[in-house]
Formats: sequence, structure tokens, C-alpha cells
Amino acid sequence: MTPPTFFSTYVGLVGNLPRELTPQERYRAFLDGLRSVFPCDAAALLRLEGDSLVPLAVTGLSHDTLGRRFRLVDHPRLLTMVNRRGPTRLPSDCGLPDPYDGLIEGLTGQLEIHDCMGCPLYVEDHFWGLLTLDALQPEAFEACDPVVLQAFATLATATVIAVERLERLARRAEQDQQVARLLFEARGPNGGRTLTGHSGAMRRLEKEIEAVAHTDLTVLITGETGTGKELVAQAVHARSRRAGRPLITLNCAALPEHLVESELFGHVRGAFTGAVGERRGRFELADGGTLLLDEIGELPLPIQAKLLRVLQSGQIERLGSDREHRVDVRVLAATNRDLAAEVRAGRFRADLYHRLSVYPLHVPPLRERGHDVLLLAGGFLEENRARLGLRGLRLASDAQAALQRQSWPGNVRELEHLISRAAVRAVAQEQPNSIRIVTLHAAHLDLAPSIAPFVPAPPTDSKTPTLTLREAVDTFKQTMVADTLARHGGNRAAAARELGLDPANLHRLLKRLDGGGS
Repeated sequence: MTPPTFFSTYVGLVGNLPRELTPQERYRAFLDGLRSVFPCDAAALLRLEGDSLVPLAVTGLSHDTLGRRFRLVDHPRLLTMVNRRGPTRLPSDCGLPDPYDGLIEGLTGQLEIHDCMGCPLYVEDHFWGLLTLDALQPEAFEACDPVVLQAFATLATATVIAVERLERLARRAEQDQQVARLLFEARGPNGGRTLTGHSGAMRRLEKEIEAVAHTDLTVLITGETGTGKELVAQAVHARSRRAGRPLITLNCAALPEHLVESELFGHVRGAFTGAVGERRGRFELADGGTLLLDEIGELPLPIQAKLLRVLQSGQIERLGSDREHRVDVRVLAATNRDLAAEVRAGRFRADLYHRLSVYPLHVPPLRERGHDVLLLAGGFLEENRARLGLRGLRLASDAQAALQRQSWPGNVRELEHLISRAAVRAVAQEQPNSIRIVTLHAAHLDLAPSIAPFVPAPPTDSKTPTLTLREAVDTFKQTMVADTLARHGGNRAAAARELGLDPANLHRLLKRLDGGGS
């Protein structure tokens, strides 16, 4: 480390502050400059969110690191750095596990970190996050001047402040620094799950949510099964003026028809057999807040008419009562159906459809979100690492490539279940008492071959069949197998049971239909 290198790098990074850069570009340029001065193999900028440190930018680490959340209670090395005001260097023989072990980009094997430094970042005297440097070589940082690291930490703080001001997050300072976001997120009751994405499709969705959240417009959230529609609803509620009031959810597909009305509007004693007392419905429970009607396309037609009346008047009647109650509720609706097509088919009321779709939000499928699949996988890997008591859980390069090739008919939910199954398989193959850092390979994922859905051929005047009998049968099999695999999130064993096949026979059938054999 020479003074000219330090000064030229530092001046260049200061010059970036007034430039028009995205937050990710600012953070990445800062980390690249840091690595040019310090002899490190990896560097990361992490922000405190609740009880966890969340990476905003990394260099030298695998891409899925950006999707992880490092709970401080699970990572004593990070906790040690957080608890010290200035720069901290942990010696090479430090016995504390490193959260980045096995995550160095492009390398394989255990690859434990041998030397690391860190410096906490404070904004307006409040702890904001952490800057970390790691090296594979022992004693790599022995000659490094902590004053220089502190100087970079000060510049990192200035960069953070610039980003937050440029994004106009000062208006939400009362929620502390946890809502300043680079990763698109919306905290909710789903076990702390966040809606994460860097892709263009997710950035556009974020802007749409930000635009409509501060209004009281009714929102119709559409998207395929497993895309995260409920998390979008939580994001809208969390950013609205009703955020301090309840978000109540009703799954319209989970109840028999004769109970839906009671669940929505409540009932009085004796309204029906088994109604032994009065009960408030979801509208009353959500008074002042937000009501999410999930799977709205499953709502029976008679209930649709009553729901429309409530949306128009803001008044409800409990089942069995003639007294009206006024409620102040914002309604969000979610569906994986094409409601416009349901209206044309007579299965959904046109007036209710227009009332619900004042502001439509479409959640993109996972196959249209590019590298977001690795960010999401990173989050699921960290959850499974903690659940299985592992020191590290990572994706091999062949697994990363396989995940990005997949079409994901079950979307994020399918990815979550697939990572959980793969983690269990990988751990089961480890030698007893040797589990430290577990690597998931493509074989652990057991991804089904992508099968194109059946598209009917255009009508023809010729009486000659366009397909042979075998081709037609294979096309039917292909469609049926693809649909069954999609219902079971790619689980071949479950799909084989539903199809009445032995798993080995299903495997051979998939190979033949995919062109791998005859």
C-alpha cells in the first residue's frame, strides 16, 4: 500500500459523490477502490436491518451473497466488529467462524477466510452498518494502517448519506435507517421475508408500489402462483398512511361458500347452525387499515354482489342482522387468474372487476427476472444454513447455472422448496461429524428438464393429420407431465405418485420426451 495509490483512489471516489450514479454503481465503485488499496480478496458493505446485516454491495464474493441476511447472533465475528467503534482486525488464528467462508467468487473447496478487517459505519451518530475486508492469505492485513481504513469508512458514510438524500429517504427518517433500501423489500408477517430484486421488472414494480401506496386506491395484484403477490400487498400497506393499522388477509379459496359471507362481514348469534355468538368479520377487523382478499377470482358470484355493495357504500351488515356498520377499509385483491377472461366467461362480475382494478399491479414471473433467482436463492440458503446448523451453505457454479436456466413454473415458492430439498440432500451425503461448509451442486437440485407447454397447431383444411399417432401421444404425455411437475414444484417423486408411475420410469420418460433417448 503506497501513499500515491491511497490518495489517487480516495480523490477519485470523492469525485464520484456529485456524479449521477445509481446506488449500486456508487457502492460497487467504492468497494473496487477499497480493494485497489488493501490486499483483500473480498469486500462488502452491509447495512443493519433489525437484528441482521444485509449486504448492499459485494466484490470478490459470489452473487448470491447479496440475497443473504446475516443475523448477528449467528455470526459472532460480525458482532465483534459491530461492538467496537473503530476499525477491528481479527487475527488469522481467530477461532470465530467467518460468514464468508466458502463464498469467495470463482473458487472451490472449503476456502476459509484467514484474515479479516472491519469498520462500523455511523450516520448522525447512529450505527448504520459495517464495512468488511477479507483475505485468504494469513496475515494479509498485518501491515495495514487502521487510520487508512477509518478514512475509507468515513468516505463510505459520506457515500451512504449521498445515496439516501438522492433517494429522498429523509422523509422516512422516523423509521430509523432500516427503510433506506438498495434491495427492493417490504417487511411483513411472512417470517421476516422480503420481496427482493435488482432486475428491471422488479424495479418497475417498486416504482408502481411507491406511486400507489400513499393513496387509498383499490389495487388488483395479479401474477402467477408463487410470485409473491402477498408480499406486494404487504409492501403497499407498509408504505401507506395505514401502516400503523392492521393488514387483514382472507384467502377466498380456502373457505366453503356458506362461510365466506360470515368471514367477510361477520354474523350475529343464531344466524346459522353453529353461530352461538356474535363474530366480527374481516372488514370490521381491518377498520382503519387494509384488507387483502387473496384468490379473489375464487369468490362465489352471490358474494361478489355483496362485496361490490360494501366497496361502493363502505357499509356492512353482519349475517343475520339488519343493522349497518360503516367501515374505513382499503381493499387490495390478489389473483393468479385472468379476471377479464373470467368476466367474459360469466364467472366474475364486470362491475366488481372494474371496482377492484382501479390500479393494477402485475408481479413478474421468476423466469423474467434474470439474476434475481440467485439473490432469492441466497436468502433461502441462509435460512437453511441456520435451520440445519451449518457453518456455511453455498451454490456451486453448476448449480447457479442450472438455476438460471430453469423456467420456474412454480416461481419463487418452487425455488424456495427446491433449495430446502437440495440442502437436505447435500447434508445427508456429508460424512458424519464433518459438516462445516456444504456446497450444493446441480445434482442436488434434481431439476426436471424444461418441457415446453403444448401449443395447439393452427387449423388446416387438409384431412391429413399434422402429427403421427405417436407424436400426438407424446405431446399429450409431455403436457400432462409438465403440468403435474409444476403442481408439485418440480418434485419428481410426488409427480410420479400422482401419475401412477414408478419414479425411475418417470425419469426415463422425461429423458425420452426431452430428446435424450428413444
